[in-house]
Amino acid sequence: MKRPNIIFILADDLGYGDLGCYGQKMIQTPSIDRMATEGVRFTDCYSGHTVCAPSRCSLMTGLHTGHARVRSNARIPLRPHPQDVTIAEILKAAGYSTGIVGKWGLGEPDTTGIPNRKGFDEWFGYLNQKHAHNYFPEYLWKNEEQYVLEGNSDGKKGTYSHNLFTREARDFIRRHQDGPFFLYLAYTIPHANNELGRETGNGMEIPSDAPYSDEPWPQPQKNHAAMISRLDRDVGRILALLNELGIDENTIVFFTSDNGPHKEGGADPAFFNSWGPLRGYKRDLYEGGIRVPMIVRWPGKTRPGTTSAEPWAFWGFLPTAAELAGATAPSDIDGISMLPAILSQPQRSHDYLYWEFIHGRAFKQAVRMGDWKAVRLHLDKPVELYELSRDVGEKRNVADQHPHIAAEAEELFKTARVDSPDFPIPSPEAAG
Repeated sequence: MKRPNIIFILADDLGYGDLGCYGQKMIQTPSIDRMATEGVRFTDCYSGHTVCAPSRCSLMTGLHTGHARVRSNARIPLRPHPQDVTIAEILKAAGYSTGIVGKWGLGEPDTTGIPNRKGFDEWFGYLNQKHAHNYFPEYLWKNEEQYVLEGNSDGKKGTYSHNLFTREARDFIRRHQDGPFFLYLAYTIPHANNELGRETGNGMEIPSDAPYSDEPWPQPQKNHAAMISRLDRDVGRILALLNELGIDENTIVFFTSDNGPHKEGGADPAFFNSWGPLRGYKRDLYEGGIRVPMIVRWPGKTRPGTTSAEPWAFWGFLPTAAELAGATAPSDIDGISMLPAILSQPQRSHDYLYWEFIHGRAFKQAVRMGDWKAVRLHLDKPVELYELSRDVGEKRNVADQHPHIAAEAEELFKTARVDSPDFPIPSPEAAG
């Protein structure tokens, strides 16, 4: 088999229910919906975390947040660390051209954690998540240099960063069309500009609210919908370019989101039912915070219109991409290759999926074991247990009815992780 090009498109704070192919009724997403009809739509895929930086760390390293280096959005000094092997390093060693466009979030300037020092040949975008709040920044990063956006100097809003990301991504594909290449396209839409939101009440920053200008909706909701439709439009442009260049059938494209929908910048996930049938949103470890859309399209290989309920998470991408490239994934990661499920073949399942969230006074844990999902909101809190096959909205805590399952989850909360010196667990007293 010829090694395929690999494109991984990541939205930012896009909810499980924000796409038409996952039940959205108000926001138009025809390009991504068509991608689902031409590929595999996963119903039980999970992000690496419930906020962006640790989610992206799991995606890049194949480790869940009980083992990964980054476990919250708090920025830490990134030191040389031999265990931090990224999928870009693996694919580059296998002969792939590697590029990232958009939001990185895993290393500050002049540290070992910047994309060019973690396997990416080409890099354009925001290094950290706070800078990425601003859609009209004065500069972005192009490799290790600042790329000044003259149209945004002195508070002007002449250049919308998302538009540059699509341009750079298409240029990368053209330059490397002879392949094989790996493109990680990490869009920042529909994340809010939180600072602008606090100032004006509307942090959903976009040049135009079309095609929703005439809708009788609050302005932040018009902007939010317009951001998602702009994202959809540009995903369509990426797919159209693959067809134009004649490399469509040798390119596998993943589309997903880094966590659940946000309630920031004036956006309200209830307005569009952005969480779909799920409970919770960004910063929760309930399903709404971590279950995300996942669509995989590979013409001639994926079975059109397929739906898969196989549970998996971001740490499965690294071994999947490694298998696609004919490379060897590290043996000490948490993910397993999902290529069989993508190709509608028998798939080995994970024994469990684990998440933790350490930030300030918060320490939350969650684990999925088959149809069972357990959540604990701190060390001194009881284990909550939900049977997802009957209760995907996590409305009925059945821990008292199934104490042996709750005990199994509690044991995993202890053993599925190692302590992190950068993210110590806060005491229950501090959390109280």
